Amino acid sequence: MAINVNTVYQTVLLILNKEQRGYMTPQEFNNVATQVQLEVFENYFEDLNQQLRVPQADVDYSNRIENLDEKITIFKTYGEAVYDNSSYSGISYFKLPTTTAYSTSADVYRLGTVTYTDPQGDVVEVERLTKSDFYEIQRSPLRKSTTSFPTYLYEGLPNQNTPGQSLSTTPTMVLYINPTTITSGVNVDYIRKPQDVIWGFSVGGRGNYIFNSNYYNGVQGSINFDLHESEQVNVTLRILAYAGVIVQDPAVVQLATQTVQGKEMNKKS
Repeated sequence: MAINVNTVYQTVLLILNKEQRGYMTPQEFNNVATQVQLEVFENYFEDLNQQLRVPQADVDYSNRIENLDEKITIFKTYGEAVYDNSSYSGISYFKLPTTTAYSTSADVYRLGTVTYTDPQGDVVEVERLTKSDFYEIQRSPLRKSTTSFPTYLYEGLPNQNTPGQSLSTTPTMVLYINPTTITSGVNVDYIRKPQDVIWGFSVGGRGNYIFNSNYYNGVQGSINFDLHESEQVNVTLRILAYAGVIVQDPAVVQLATQTVQGKEMNKKS
């Protein structure tokens, strides 16, 4: 179950307005909430890397690695890479999935395991190589990539920006796969990016904001936090820290920041 966007927003407003500290508009909240969600999300990977180096408690619900993995699992998905034979530098490539196997839109944020399913239905993992190794092993009859032991290079296409045109938002990352006889059957496990948080609303007769609980359809509606529901307190505190800046109240910033830092230290101790 996701964190309810309206619950968090109303909590933030309650804390701010209790002492007449100021007001956070829906647009300000949406921008800050999306930023906070990304901060929490990115911390998962650093925290996981750190926890892998320390012994874990062999007790139900207390293993920090398992708890972190549970939070990351929400964003795990997979999809089929699309073969593009237009080629670049004489080599065709596979475009990363933009649609999951469940027919939902989700771009690759962090790449996971790449697999190849041959015509007989056998699935093998495609090994990731550095650029030098990717080309070097093709010269060796013994090490050369085969459909039983395929390899790939994960690399971005050259800058797509053209003077006078709109900026490309991100580099186009692709998979170069050897042997080049592989033109289909490539699947990618990956971590998707969290959706932007949206507290949707309509304006009432008195100029008041009325929450729209319908799911966002591209024009109106709301989107909950993608994060695990156990992060609700963490998210609320982090938003309050930004809200303190917006309403220019150092006391709110200090209290929220100190509380977040205390929780972070406790997680890593």
